[in-house]
Amino acid sequence: MSASTEEYLEALYTLTRGGGAASTSALSKRLGFAAPSVTEMMKKLAADGYVNYSRYQGVTLTKKGFEMSEKMTRKHRLLERFLHDTLRIGNDKVHREACAMEHGLSDEAERALCQTLKAPDTCPDDSEVIPACNLGFSTCRDCQEWGGRDLDGVGKRKTSVVPISSLKEGQEGTVAFVRGGTEVLPRLLDLGLMPGARVSVSRAGPVTEPVEVRVKNSNLSVSGDLARNVFVEETKG
Repeated sequence: MSASTEEYLEALYTLTRGGGAASTSALSKRLGFAAPSVTEMMKKLAADGYVNYSRYQGVTLTKKGFEMSEKMTRKHRLLERFLHDTLRIGNDKVHREACAMEHGLSDEAERALCQTLKAPDTCPDDSEVIPACNLGFSTCRDCQEWGGRDLDGVGKRKTSVVPISSLKEGQEGTVAFVRGGTEVLPRLLDLGLMPGARVSVSRAGPVTEPVEVRVKNSNLSVSGDLARNVFVEETKG
């Protein structure tokens, strides 16, 4: 996949967050490409199975497209964190630098970067949540304990996961992955927010604000910084 194609998918990941469709004009504005070029790329991505495209209804990601766009977004935001925290590059430059580096970052290097940075949860320039990895681990601790062994024995997560901070009131899900190191993980597990737990959101707000959830017949108020580290398989319907 070309770097340009990956840039389009990343933009669609952001523009279609929440389940809506993106217009070609919004893509043109975000990426700085001419509208006819955007339209041609959407037709190509639709033919390749990455998007659903309609001239009048806009663009949405298919499952295949969402998985690829989420992976590229994760690599981009991890690199921003590395550039800012380790190399001390300013927030006004990390996005451009990450764009130049992300396309050559292997999955193995992505995992090593995440472990080196101690599983960060947001990028530095706009505080957007870093998506979870797609490996079949239940917690970051499991990933650390796996070490350098062949990841073929782990496999990939079969369904997409979202942080509970992104759920709306009334939505439900099953905890599939808990992110965080030695400080975050015990706090979450003490609240009962462990893999396999059923969670329903009773009150939601901005991603920085606490989320009220019900877990195991208990009502909890989960701070924003913790809520974005609990990923669930959302219950549809």
